[in-house]
Amino acid sequence: MKFINKINNPRDLKKYSINDLEQICGELRNFTIDAVSKTGGHLGASLGVVELTVALHYVFNTPQDKIIWDVGHQAYPHKILTERKSKIRTLRKKNGLSGFTKRSESIYDPFGAAHSSTSLAANLGMTVARDILKKKFDVVSVIGDGAISAGMAFEGLNNIGHLNKNSLIILNDNEMSIAKPVGAMSNYLVKLLSSKTYINVKDAIKKFTSNLPTEVETFAKKTEEYLKGYITGNTLFEELGLNYIGPIDGHNTTLLVELFKKFKNKELTGPIFLHLVTEKGKGYAPAEQSSDKFHGVSSFDISSGAQKKSQDITYTKVVSKTLLQIGKIDKKVVAITAAMPGGTGLSDFQNKFPERCFDVGIAEQHAVTFAAGLSTQDIKPFTAIYSTFLQRAYDQVVHDVAIQSLPVRFLIDRSGYVGADGATHAGSFDLTYLSCLPNFIVMAPSDGDDLKNMIYTSLFINKNPSAIRYPRDTVINYNEKTKFKKIPIGKCNIIQKGKKIALLNLGTRIASVKGVSKLLEKNHKIKPTIIDMRFAKPIDTSILKILTKNHDCFVTIEENSIGGFSSQVNNCFIQMKKTPMLVNCFMPDEFLDHSDMNDQYTTAKLDADSIYKKISKKYF
Repeated sequence: MKFINKINNPRDLKKYSINDLEQICGELRNFTIDAVSKTGGHLGASLGVVELTVALHYVFNTPQDKIIWDVGHQAYPHKILTERKSKIRTLRKKNGLSGFTKRSESIYDPFGAAHSSTSLAANLGMTVARDILKKKFDVVSVIGDGAISAGMAFEGLNNIGHLNKNSLIILNDNEMSIAKPVGAMSNYLVKLLSSKTYINVKDAIKKFTSNLPTEVETFAKKTEEYLKGYITGNTLFEELGLNYIGPIDGHNTTLLVELFKKFKNKELTGPIFLHLVTEKGKGYAPAEQSSDKFHGVSSFDISSGAQKKSQDITYTKVVSKTLLQIGKIDKKVVAITAAMPGGTGLSDFQNKFPERCFDVGIAEQHAVTFAAGLSTQDIKPFTAIYSTFLQRAYDQVVHDVAIQSLPVRFLIDRSGYVGADGATHAGSFDLTYLSCLPNFIVMAPSDGDDLKNMIYTSLFINKNPSAIRYPRDTVINYNEKTKFKKIPIGKCNIIQKGKKIALLNLGTRIASVKGVSKLLEKNHKIKPTIIDMRFAKPIDTSILKILTKNHDCFVTIEENSIGGFSSQVNNCFIQMKKTPMLVNCFMPDEFLDHSDMNDQYTTAKLDADSIYKKISKKYF
């Protein structure tokens, strides 16, 4: 590590000659691999932007100049070069570095990101603010080929072209986001390549590249694929008002530096759209050979690339197995994912029933309304989206699904805390934003068998939208071979009969709830009733009425923020004109940083000891 050990910030990087950058990139790549092998994280994307990261910080004056990384998956080399090298092995750990860009973490992160396609709107906001305030700095956005397919990205591009401000947009085109990008772009290319534009394109290339470095022209002519990219840029992005350059080799550091200097020195002005072709997982053989290019990895052995992954069954895996089973039972079952067939457990269904599985790309809004359209024709759509990503489609959930009471079936993964991915990916609000909607049926399993049976039950919910939310965790009590059981809508499951105190659980905190019961019996000789409510909406009011006869304290436990399950229960008592003691246990009114999931629930006081203390303080 001749260079990287001496580089702690961009100022140190600028001390070296351009001839040293290739070796610096190699060292930075190896440093990144070594760090992520210990912590896990998003390695593939970071390896693909090493040269780009070095060139950006070599030319631009960060943090005065602003570099916005879309999503943030690829920002590890950026963190290493921006005064966080000594902390990189705390990545995604408690009190350590975030796995994404984060304003509160560093002045070199001008905009926090963990969801895709926000960088262009943020870029425009900063450039407009700069010009209003008459300040002088450059703004650069780096966005991937998957992220740019989202509607928000095109909205940003359209407005950027309209306002015509000086800014640099870099498309990091590695032909692979999380899953293979999908959409109509390839069809668009076919039409273009059959037109007269393509026939005359060689002359256009010569003319266009005459004022650019010779490497651009050479690289653009290398293959038919890059020729297609050239045509696409000049017909699509130019029409949006952007000055398109590319496609060029995103691993040619010297060329990148030269182009960035032209922008920095105002030889290139206006909104510049720079199309880079890169390789995800670049420079690390196991990543290059992997189907997902090591997009997201656990800790791994550097020499072999073997990851240390748990073999336990997860809730996501239960979804995968169950959808395969019901897909065989009912041919009207279809599955929808927004660019995450692997993450949401739909890959097996996709392989078995390719004609009934739809990956719509990073387009959650479209996914929801697409599912709504399917449901109007007696198809049974199962829409699998992470809780935190479903937030992006809330208007569609309300307007296109709930108001019309269409039987879209939502499979909401990553509900509750998610550990190392932190606040940006925590499913903290879905019970709140769904339970308030008329017509919705909202379920949460306490174990694997419950999840399996809820998915089966939703097959028969044909007049209402329904949602099943479940965590990023391993399951308990799951048997793939047992027969499906249809659950009566809105009916709870009585786990334990007791007296005085009723523990009303929703979701997978059931082990903690049983722990509370043991503490109450041990310390106060009270055996509480334990109810697994299963439904946040509709609430099982009949069991609440029965329990009020010999219980004077009701405790709600949920993996959600205020306004969710507890509010539904509290409202039931108001409607019944009953006033028992209520103890509501839910996530605190704050965003918790990345940490171990168990630690997050302890911090949130949703562990057995904390729930017991809360009850004791109020009841005894």
